[in-house]
Amino acid sequence: MCGGRACVAGHRVRVLDVVAWSEHQGMTPDEIVSHVPSLTLADVHAALAYYFEHLEEIQEDMRAERAFAGEIRRENPSLLDAKLRQERLEKPA
Repeated sequence: MCGGRACVAGHRVRVLDVVAWSEHQGMTPDEIVSHVPSLTLADVHAALAYYFEHLEEIQEDMRAERAFAGEIRRENPSLLDAKLRQERLEKPA
């Protein structure tokens, strides 16, 4: 466990990170190992196996993380986005 989340044994890499790299970014296990060289192929496959055995748990962790990130974005709006919006409003058509 790492911060209350399932992680790869002996590492601070969370199972949900491995899942995100694999499922959402389309990385192969070999690419994940290249991305995090301290992991082995066995570690990556074990993390993915854990995910498929604990699907609801990991998906709930991912939903909670997305909700937290959205909350942080709402509470701390991007100054750059605000400036760009303002420039667009001031720009003559």
